[in-house]
Amino acid sequence: MTDKQRPGSQPASTESTRETAPSHPPSELVSHLPSDPPDLTSVRRMWADDAASAHLGMEATLIDVDHAVVRMTIGEHMVNGHGIAHGGYTFTLADSTFALVCNSRGRLTVAAGADIVFVASALLGDVLVAEGVSRTAYGRSGLTDVRVTRESDGAVIAEFRGRSRAAGSR
Repeated sequence: MTDKQRPGSQPASTESTRETAPSHPPSELVSHLPSDPPDLTSVRRMWADDAASAHLGMEATLIDVDHAVVRMTIGEHMVNGHGIAHGGYTFTLADSTFALVCNSRGRLTVAAGADIVFVASALLGDVLVAEGVSRTAYGRSGLTDVRVTRESDGAVIAEFRGRSRAAGSR
């Protein structure tokens, strides 16, 4: 199992010390060299055309190959009858982040399924941050994990796992 597949693993540092030396095979490192930047044109276009995410005030703060970070503030229209953020909005934030990650390689990819575990409640005014990472890809299928946290204290709000299926090229 590589670091890329291991849940909770951190990306290898570029510093060369024993503790932080990359454990990736050389072929994985080649695709991330500065001289060969990834083409993120199609995923950036997809995000720019995403009216649903824009309507909810989502802001993509990072879009990279197999990795994305999206922020959203819980507004008055997102709070349910219990006075907490409706789970559907938390799911939508995670799902939008999932879409960025699984489309980051330029191949049109859609959700085949997803699960979410709600860990804590978010409140009106909370800023939620969703960070998604591709865990594995096999054939036309893939798995992406998204962790949703509260920006102010880092509390985990939800954990999401998305299953994707590549439909074809853009």
